Amino acid sequence: MDGKLVSSWYNLHSSVPQSYVQPPERQPCNAVHVLSTNQKVPVIDLGGHDRDDIIRNIIKASEEYGFFQVVNHGVAKELMDDTYKIFKEFHAMLANEKVRESSKDPNGSCKLYTSCGGNINDVAKYWKDSLEHRCPPSGEFTWYWPEKPDGYREIVGRYTQELRALALRILDLISEGLELNPNYFTGELSDSPVVISHHYPPCPEPSLTLGAPQHKDPNILTILFQQPEITALQILKDGAWIPIEPIPNAFVVNMGFML
Repeated sequence: MDGKLVSSWYNLHSSVPQSYVQPPERQPCNAVHVLSTNQKVPVIDLGGHDRDDIIRNIIKASEEYGFFQVVNHGVAKELMDDTYKIFKEFHAMLANEKVRESSKDPNGSCKLYTSCGGNINDVAKYWKDSLEHRCPPSGEFTWYWPEKPDGYREIVGRYTQELRALALRILDLISEGLELNPNYFTGELSDSPVVISHHYPPCPEPSLTLGAPQHKDPNILTILFQQPEITALQILKDGAWIPIEPIPNAFVVNMGFML
């Protein structure tokens, strides 16, 4: 695996390997995209005092965009910064160290992979490495998480606990807005969360390849922490691609396909 990671060989090439070159119609240099800079994904202040207004805004954004950003969400900036730093440190480690730290569970509850993983076949690979592991509230899989960089388990453990609480809070607001029973989304629908950190190494020919395909998340809810100051995420609405500008200390919330 270590030799397959994009981060282990990207700096040895002056061009994109053929297996990563997208078909002409998908290449950024050729693709015909209608980009909308006039539309903005809604930003919702979870710290507001009018619960009904927050619910209305979430339901409206979910219906119209399937996405929104949240601010004043209760997750400490220091924890967000520490988590971003620890993920960055992990992906900067030597390839054999990363493989060793993410291969402790023979059942694959923690795994490191390149492109979209081994279960998805596509005409070309995607320019990214990903670390993924389960993080249920029981903590039963923590033993298989990376121990390096130092502090990984402690920092990511606190982060995933905070993000799960935030997800349940948002789902509670959604269930109220949809007039469902309280705690509709608790239990089996939300007790198996997963955390994924994507790493996109520098690319010598970014006009030929992509970091991810067009897709829909298959789960109920995704909470995304974007790298500050880099606008890469785009969503499709009414035939136009809308960039989601990173907001300091905000999270992007994505309605998954199940929801």
